[in-house]
Amino acid sequence: MALYLLFESASGYALFHAHGVDEIGQGVDAARASVLELQRFSKAVKLAGFSPFSSAVDALNQCNAISEGIMTDELRSFLELNLPKVKEGKKAKYSVGVMEPKVGSHISEATGIPCQCNEFVQELLRGVRLHFDHFIDQLKVVDFTFALVSTPTDLEKAQLGLGHSYSRAKVKFNVNRVDNMVIQAIFLLDTLDKDINSFSMRVREWYSWHFPELVKIVNDNYVYSKIAKFVVNKSDLAEKDIPALADIIGDEDKAKEIVEAAKASMGQDLSPVDLINVQQFAQRVMNLSEYRKNLYEYLVTKMNDIAPNLTSLIGEIVGARLISHAGSLSNLAKCAASTLQILGAEKALFRALKTRGNTPKYGLIFHSSFIGRASTRNKGRIARYLANKCSIASRIDCYSELNTSVFGQKLREQVEERLDFYDKGIAPRKNLDVMKAAINDMTNAVSEDGGEKEKNDTSAKKNKKKKSKAEADGEEMDLDKPAKVAAEEADPENENKKKKKHKLEEPQDQEMAVNGNLEQDETPKKKKKKKPEASEDVEPRTATEGKKRKKKKSKTENDDV
Repeated sequence: MALYLLFESASGYALFHAHGVDEIGQGVDAARASVLELQRFSKAVKLAGFSPFSSAVDALNQCNAISEGIMTDELRSFLELNLPKVKEGKKAKYSVGVMEPKVGSHISEATGIPCQCNEFVQELLRGVRLHFDHFIDQLKVVDFTFALVSTPTDLEKAQLGLGHSYSRAKVKFNVNRVDNMVIQAIFLLDTLDKDINSFSMRVREWYSWHFPELVKIVNDNYVYSKIAKFVVNKSDLAEKDIPALADIIGDEDKAKEIVEAAKASMGQDLSPVDLINVQQFAQRVMNLSEYRKNLYEYLVTKMNDIAPNLTSLIGEIVGARLISHAGSLSNLAKCAASTLQILGAEKALFRALKTRGNTPKYGLIFHSSFIGRASTRNKGRIARYLANKCSIASRIDCYSELNTSVFGQKLREQVEERLDFYDKGIAPRKNLDVMKAAINDMTNAVSEDGGEKEKNDTSAKKNKKKKSKAEADGEEMDLDKPAKVAAEEADPENENKKKKKHKLEEPQDQEMAVNGNLEQDETPKKKKKKKPEASEDVEPRTATEGKKRKKKKSKTENDDV
């Protein structure tokens, strides 16, 4: 059976025919030995076809497809063009050796071309990669836009450029959705919590030699450090310092208690140098506490940008711990719900599997408020349900383009309903209905945002058009006024037409007035039904009606005379 080798280079796809495999030998060791010798290897392998990439972008796309195990249309057409054609109903008498098994399986599924990927094929492809310059030199065509070249230096440049672009594309990400920042922030937050606690205990122990009663009055570490920095020497405290102490503590009674305790304190006196060191150390602890608050705010904002649904469902701290433990948001999205449930309890899981005991019910999600609110009997149930919803939220955050927390809020409502179902027996809503409602809310929000933008744009455009029209109309009116006046003065015919119209209107008004007076003077002797009188403008329907009206008009005129 003939063997063809598919090689993906930086300049294009190459197909080699391994026609002298018998001379090399079928073993892997024999192929490995022949690869190093160019003369021997060139007799066994020859170039069967070459298809260059059209551009650097095309090369990058093809490289990405090969790395993901996808056969592109260009690769398919290249193989169908250069491989021997097989008649219908018969098996191919050749096979194609590939470096990536996923690519080979995809090629065989899509085209039916038999592919193989073993150590012998990989050794042959290694030799092709080593001596690729020699095979490219045999091509006479050099006029391609991207990377079909004839010199090794140009080929190395093409490989270097493609390598840089491929690495840049793999590392390329959205700046606002960098989960690595969340991982570093949560690690730093944990270390700060430990350090601040240990430093605060050191401040308490150190300052207690001078003012031991203050430990029982003030419990908060940050407030204790502030008071230690403010007081410094207890003998200097007086009643005038009570307002300042009340501002620090927030309670005037405790401030008075501190002043009274300082007067009757059993602590020893410290030298000024020791007090300065205690004051500086208390200031450092205060700075660390303030930085911890700022870091927590930063973590909250980053979590709302990266994983808004997971944050609204389970909280910023627990969500960040899940992402950091999984390694990234994409790794967390790939985890099953059962894996996410015990994430963080791996030691307990393996110990239970080794001793054949009970496996843990929850890991990091135990710190969520939902599990604390559930009863002891339902903690495992709610942990399983919460892990399911967290996996859904993480997948939405990882693969969705819209940065909304609608799904997280709906999932949180579902967990609340499930808690009520376990405690009170209230039936929760179905998951399908909740997801439909979430999709509707999201689409409405997106449409409202788009509608507002469109309205603002259209209103601005209309205002601009109105202003431009008003300016143009004003200019036209100013230009037309003198022209119209001059035209009226120049044309005497218009004045004659106006006089004729006035003369025609005057007799019509006189006739109407005469007819009105006649109607008022005439008083009918008997009541008769009134009929609608036809106006003079309307033409009579018949000739007789027209004659009667003419006779009536002549009689009325004779009477008036």
